[in-house]
Amino acid sequence: MQDEQNKVAMVVVAHPDDAEFDSAGAAALWAREGWDVYYVICTDASGGGPDAATDVSAEARRRVSQTRMEEQRAAANILGIKDVIFLGYPDGCLQPGLDLRRSIVRQLRTYCPSRVICQSPERSWTPELIIPRYHPDHLAAGEAALAAVYPASQNPWDFPELLDEGLRPHKVSEVYITGAPVQNHSIDISSTIDIKLAALRAHASQVGEGFAELEKFLRELNAQTGQKYGYAYAEEFHRVENR
Repeated sequence: MQDEQNKVAMVVVAHPDDAEFDSAGAAALWAREGWDVYYVICTDASGGGPDAATDVSAEARRRVSQTRMEEQRAAANILGIKDVIFLGYPDGCLQPGLDLRRSIVRQLRTYCPSRVICQSPERSWTPELIIPRYHPDHLAAGEAALAAVYPASQNPWDFPELLDEGLRPHKVSEVYITGAPVQNHSIDISSTIDIKLAALRAHASQVGEGFAELEKFLRELNAQTGQKYGYAYAEEFHRVENR
């Protein structure tokens, strides 16, 4: 398989902290196993300030963006992520159009990952709809990432201008989709659950207050997932092989 020859993985999400909630345990595990793991954050994170904020000026948004990018870099450092790439699209306005797809294809062809983790472009309605998971930006990032993986990244006829940048077509071997309506794959994160939570704690502007309660919730959630597969803790995905 390609992933045996090219131990590179890429996590494509809408916002800082998205990856920490859903897939940081897997990312940390792969990094421990010698994979180069890259984060691609689609938005500028400028809409992630306090809910009670009254100053939403351009300068306030710039400060929020800078803080959240710094927090994401700190979280990535804890996990052993190779690098974080910020695409810089306006937070809250992400659209799964050709521009975003091209930007993601550019990263896929630059770093040539064998594995990609992305968000689901569809909601799961059972057993219950967890509202924050299905932020419109999450759905847009998922749709764009999947379209970038197939067919655009591997098809020289898609975005031929990237060939002029020296970026040759690249085929991703596996895709792991978080929050999908159908889950078919688990990853044992028993050895990395503590690192996952430490990385999430680095997003202090988002989780600083009440982190103890959030940590308890996530431990219980990942433990429940683990029990389904015989692990202490697990993360769950819909995994697809790109044959």
